[in-house]
Formats: sequence, structure tokens, C-alpha cells
Amino acid sequence: MRVFRRYSGIAFLALALAVVLGLPTAGAAASAKGSYTDNPIVQIVKDTSPAVVNIDVETVSRRSALPLPFQDDPFFKRFFGENFREFSRSVPMKGRGSGFIVSKDGQILTNNHVIDRADKITVTLSNGRMYEAEVMGKDPTFDLAVIKIKPDANLTTLSLGDSDTIQVGEFVVAIGNPYGLEHSVTVGVISAKNRSIHTSDVNFDGFLQTDAAINPGNSGGPLLDMDGRVVGINTAIIPYAQGLGFAIPVNMAKQIMNDLVAYGKVRRGWLGISVQTLTKEFAEAYNIQAEEGVIVGDVFPDSAAERAGLQRGDVVISVDREKAKDVAAFVNKIRSFGPNAEIKLEIVRGGKKLTLSAKLDEIPDSEGAVASGGPAQGDALAGIGIGVSELTPELRRQYRIESRTGLVVTEVAGGSPAQTAGVREGDLLLEVNGKKISNLKQLGASVKRGSKSIAFLIERNGRTFFVSLRSE
Repeated sequence: MRVFRRYSGIAFLALALAVVLGLPTAGAAASAKGSYTDNPIVQIVKDTSPAVVNIDVETVSRRSALPLPFQDDPFFKRFFGENFREFSRSVPMKGRGSGFIVSKDGQILTNNHVIDRADKITVTLSNGRMYEAEVMGKDPTFDLAVIKIKPDANLTTLSLGDSDTIQVGEFVVAIGNPYGLEHSVTVGVISAKNRSIHTSDVNFDGFLQTDAAINPGNSGGPLLDMDGRVVGINTAIIPYAQGLGFAIPVNMAKQIMNDLVAYGKVRRGWLGISVQTLTKEFAEAYNIQAEEGVIVGDVFPDSAAERAGLQRGDVVISVDREKAKDVAAFVNKIRSFGPNAEIKLEIVRGGKKLTLSAKLDEIPDSEGAVASGGPAQGDALAGIGIGVSELTPELRRQYRIESRTGLVVTEVAGGSPAQTAGVREGDLLLEVNGKKISNLKQLGASVKRGSKSIAFLIERNGRTFFVSLRSE
């Protein structure tokens, strides 16, 4: 790796003396060649900038035209029924992000949250040329998407590096579109690897952390090493913090890009269980001779787990000889396999160690891009603006839910049909279209394909009521 030229104190004094005496200096020769001959960043930017694109998106959202508090009053909405929609209006919403070209035919890698639910996507190249783009595939779980333009000229592409081998402390370069300031360049180092970020809108394990400045609009842009190769996709920041940016390792993108292009989604293996991390108290209570692992809470019917012989209360301590230290490690390992993959599960049952073989299914469409392992969130209701999750002890405490069955609403999109109908975060969905639900598989079976009408039985604060709505 090339480094910046530094002068020691003695060298600096010698340079100053030469200037005073009017003697020729090495610096004069260097200035003749250019002030930045020893700065590798300049050449990296020149070589890679043509492959970095700006992405502008436009989404039409429905917003209530009523003043508070009426727009969130469920009784008001129920009184007017379907006519309540007449009190809302369509509002165009615009957003910006970044991306980079990965193929000569116009494939562009970016973040899913940059283009998610966009009605129109416009890509602007570094030379000012603008193209409309289409979505080839997207994956909400890893927040990655592939979009495509139809270029009328040759395109510059970026090479994908190896994020597994990059070391903490190595220099990196971020290029993107922060706050609409096109092709901004920032420089820093890899501050840490394998960072886990779990917030309301980011749920990911394995981030690269960098102190290269990343701001809103950088999302989807490349994080480059000193050879100009992509090692990460800039994704997340911590608001009000300095020097804390996060990028998805490019090796993860390599694994799923082909699936996104070929199938429009990632084809992942599905084991069909819900799990929670093994605690010391649980291990002592059940006399389990293991310090790390995940407890099987439920085994879904007709799943790979059921066929393999997994049972409620089993403790999985390794998957293909890789330790299942906690839920995150277990889920990430299962996510790495495709459908029909055969895996070995080392478990503890009744104080004895057993090894089971499982042939993974493909993750059901009703669960979207969510991997096996739970607690999982489903996107079967994403079209109406609802995110739901299976009940866990943590979610019951968070939302003060006494019931043991149903799906909890963890997200309601602003301006969505669900928000308009009065659905709130923390609501418990007991029935969907007249069918009782207690897990995501049942949810998928309850949502009728092709139908825009959905009816919920909701429990809130100990009371139950029905909500019906239509998707956009």
C-alpha cells in the first residue's frame, strides 16, 4: 500500500534552511510533477468515479388531509368506513441515494431501502447522462437491491474485492451522493468488523464500521480499498455521531447478487423453527451441559426441521461444525445455505448430544426474504404498510402483551393504508381474513393472493376489534 509522504523534524528543518539559502529542494521537483504524486486517493477517485451513480426516486404516498387528532382516531375512521379515504390525498415523496455499476449491460448494486416502494427510479451517471431504471431484484433482509439501466454507451464498472481479508486500520474511500452533493469523496479507515446494528429500521449483523464520513444519500455507494476495489456497500449511520458509518461487506453481496438477477429475490434455505439464545438459567434448569447454543421454541409442521426430528426444547449447539453461539450466529449460518442444502445439526436433548441431518426447504414466499431461525419478521403485509413479528418474550415485554398467540405489529408505514385504517405499532393480530394466526407461515396462508381486501381481528389494551382495508 502506498502512503502519504511525511517529513521528520530534521528533514523539515533541512528543507526550511534550503529555502532560506535559495538552494534547490526535492519539494520543488515534486511540485513540478504535481502536488499529489504521492496521494493514491486521487487516482482511485479518477478511476472509479465514472462507475458511481446517483439514484433519485419518487414515490406517491397517501397522506391524511384531516387535522390532528382526527387523522389517527380509529373510531372516526370506523364511522366513515371506506369513505374515510376521501379525506386523504396523494403526495409525491422524493428521495436520493447512491449506487455503483457492476456489469457492462447496466446492472447497478445499491441498498434496498434506497429504491424500496419507488414508483420511479432515475439514475444519473458522472457525465450527467440520465436513465430510468427498473428493479431486477431486492432483498430486505440484507438491504441490497439490483437495478438496471439500458445504456447507450460503454459503462465503467467496479471490481468487487474481498471484505473477509480487509483489516481493521486499512484506508478506505467512500464515494456517494450525500445530501444531493454529487460524487462526494471521503476517506477514512476500517474502524471495526462484524458490527451488529439493531434499530427500528436497521437489523443486521456483520457490518464493516468506518470513520469515512457517511451521510444520508451515501446509502448504496461503494466503500473502496486502496486498490480501488469495492469492499463494502455504504448503508447506515448513527445520527448525531461523528466517525461512525457502516457498510455491508461486499462478500455478502456476491452471494446474493446472482439470485437477485435470476429470481428477483434471494433463494434461501428454510429450516422451519423458532429459536432463542440459551441462557445460563435455562441450562441449569434443564441440566444442559452446554454454555452456548440456541433453544428450539417451536417446530413448524411439514418443515425441514420436523423431518429431521428436531423437537421443542432441543438445544442446537452447532451447524455444520460452526458454533451456534446465539440467535444471530445461528440465523446467519442458516441464511448462508440455499434450498436443498444438506446440513448437520449438533444438538443436546435430555443431557445427551445427538447429530441430526436436515435437508433445507426454500423459504416460503409468505415470509419474504426472512431467514429461518426466528424470531422472524414477515413482509406478507408489506403492501399495506405493516411489518409483523412472531411473539417473543422481549416483544411481549416491550409492548406489554399478555397473550401468548398472534403476531405483533412492529412497524406501520406513514401514509400507508394500514395507518389510514388505524393500525398501530404494538397491536396484536389474532386473525387475518377470518383465520387464526400464531406464526408467519399461517399468515402467508391467510393472505389471499390477488385480493386487495384484508380484514384483521386486532387486540389492543385487552380489547379486540375488527379492521378492514384495501391495499394500494
